[in-house]
Amino acid sequence: MSTQPIIRRKLADEVRDRLVAQIRSGELRPGDRLPSERALMENYGVGRPAVREALQSLHTAGLIEITHGERARVAVPDTHSMIDRIGQTMVHLLQTSPSTLAHLKEARLLFEVGMVKIAAGKATLDDIQSLEGCVDRQRRSSDTSEFVKNDMAFHNAIAAISGNSVCTMLSEAMLDWLFHFRRELLRMPGGELITISEHERLVKAIAAHDVAEAEKAMIDHLTRSNERYRILEDAMQHRSVPAE
Repeated sequence: MSTQPIIRRKLADEVRDRLVAQIRSGELRPGDRLPSERALMENYGVGRPAVREALQSLHTAGLIEITHGERARVAVPDTHSMIDRIGQTMVHLLQTSPSTLAHLKEARLLFEVGMVKIAAGKATLDDIQSLEGCVDRQRRSSDTSEFVKNDMAFHNAIAAISGNSVCTMLSEAMLDWLFHFRRELLRMPGGELITISEHERLVKAIAAHDVAEAEKAMIDHLTRSNERYRILEDAMQHRSVPAE
């Protein structure tokens, strides 16, 4: 016989779970309006606070859309919106948990090495020209903001060669989290010229369909970049420590 205590659940959690079940079963489809608050209260035998809390929870999770003065409706699936929500949590983690930045850099290395190997294996002439265009725009960037934009575009273009839309969106998300969290890194003297040189090496390897060289070039590129992040982090931490 189980001796685990019985956990009393909030009414709002029960309402939320029942609505989630209806959405997942297809009883409520994307774009459908949910019953009114009063109808939900009557259907489930709960008060308005429980219904509103459940609806807000579903809205926060991206499952429903709430518009003032209208009944809530089931959200139409949108990968970009989902990644935006994850991004808000990621920014918070980056600001409060030092280990998260290290984990993000490690995940980026694993991801981008995989992407560049695929790119080297299947890149077309149009793909190569697109990458060359990104590097050329980086070279002609007039300020840091423009350089960052073109830097991100270059790495996203490599991911796009895979033909996998989820990989492309993951690339965009990771770069956005990383570059916007430590934008100061790209102002380090000489950093732009080194980055351009390494991007040119990557383009050359991809154009030659040299998977091994593309992999090594990406590892070298991101390892150096991660080392610069480490130096910057150390400098910022020392700067934040008050003098004795």
